[in-house]
Amino acid sequence: MTDRKTASEGLLARMLPGRSIKRRMVLVFLLLAVALAGVFIVGAQRAFTLGWREAARPVLMDYIDRLAADVAAPDQGPPSLERAQALVERLPLTVRIEGPSVNWLSHPDQPGHGWEGQRRDRDRSPGWDQEQWGGDKDWERMLQRRTADGHLITFGLNEAAFERRQRHFGVALVALLLITLSAYLYVRRLLRPLDDIRAGAQRFGAGEFGQPIPVRHPGRPDELGQLAATVNTMGRDIHEMLEAKRALLLAISHELRSPITRARLHAELLPEQGEAAVQREALLGDLQEMANLVSDLLESERLSGNHAVLHREPVDLPALAREVLQELTARHARAVDIVLHAHGDLAAVHADRARLRLLMRNLLDNALRHGGEALQPPELNLARTANGLLIDVRDHGPGVPEAQLAQLAQAFYRPDSARTRAAGGVGLGLYLCRLVAQAHGGRLALSNAHPGLRVRVELPISG
Repeated sequence: MTDRKTASEGLLARMLPGRSIKRRMVLVFLLLAVALAGVFIVGAQRAFTLGWREAARPVLMDYIDRLAADVAAPDQGPPSLERAQALVERLPLTVRIEGPSVNWLSHPDQPGHGWEGQRRDRDRSPGWDQEQWGGDKDWERMLQRRTADGHLITFGLNEAAFERRQRHFGVALVALLLITLSAYLYVRRLLRPLDDIRAGAQRFGAGEFGQPIPVRHPGRPDELGQLAATVNTMGRDIHEMLEAKRALLLAISHELRSPITRARLHAELLPEQGEAAVQREALLGDLQEMANLVSDLLESERLSGNHAVLHREPVDLPALAREVLQELTARHARAVDIVLHAHGDLAAVHADRARLRLLMRNLLDNALRHGGEALQPPELNLARTANGLLIDVRDHGPGVPEAQLAQLAQAFYRPDSARTRAAGGVGLGLYLCRLVAQAHGGRLALSNAHPGLRVRVELPISG
């Protein structure tokens, strides 16, 4: 549940504009486009409004004169309804005729006819600006004409004709969305090297140096290409440094084996009885501890490398556990009291027998060392699960402070409380167990069992 919550929070954080350079750049482009469009529209409107009175008024007045003459010719009597009807069908206009013989309205369904609607707004609002429509104070005189027989012809705009053109707004909105999508795709393509750099950094952090970060246009790289090349150089340097450290450690470990073996042979030649017997046993114990340390160091380097090879074979896990218990009995008197529980079919588990033996030996040795003088002996539980194999070891000692659990499986780490150097060990036991689990594709988890420490190893092993 916690992992799913963490994953969802990480996905939400990546989707937020504040966490994504791509989305922030697209948002900036979109806001810039909207701002430029707004400035252009407002500027064009202001320019058109300011030039209306001087440029458009003579043209409009002449045009209204021609329309009025077309509806009511001076020598043809009252206004002609046929010509007025033909005019409104041809042009997006409204016509109102008021007089002694003819009273006609071209669009009776419209509440206002051009300037007439604004005249009502003027009558209702004391602060109404007469220049709001067209920017001219004599707009009524511009749009009204009186005939010789006393009829008043009023022209206006047909608002319905303009409302039918609202689809242009939808077209403009779709165009804006397409422009935004194109900008996002371009920015995504432009910043794609950032994803490659992030993936490469994650590979380098996991110790995978075989695949470098691709550099776009290596002949003439841009800033992101230069960054990728720099990270690749850093990765090669780190890889070479790690390989040099590993080679040095392996060489030293191999070279130490020979003098330790010769020293052990010389120590075994000392008398087994008398005054030298005590020094002989102490010296042999120290030499054995040094030999074990060298072996653990070599094994840790073999397991920590990506080239670690497991020799998988069918393993009878309960039988292997009993062999480990018998081996530990020679060093720990309480090893005979360890409780072994086996659940499920564990007779043919495909795994590396030597590494599993090392795993169980170190886990049980750790439990015996640090179980203290607890009345209950350590417990070893082996079980088959839906995902593979579970190896669970628990002691009943003082446990480990919660703040130190995350570091307990690191190399050469020992807590400062109950698990000290006096209890034996150099801090490689649990570290090797973690490496064995990871080499098999599994994981190692530590927790306090109250009392004692519990170590759970889950291995995805078939068979």
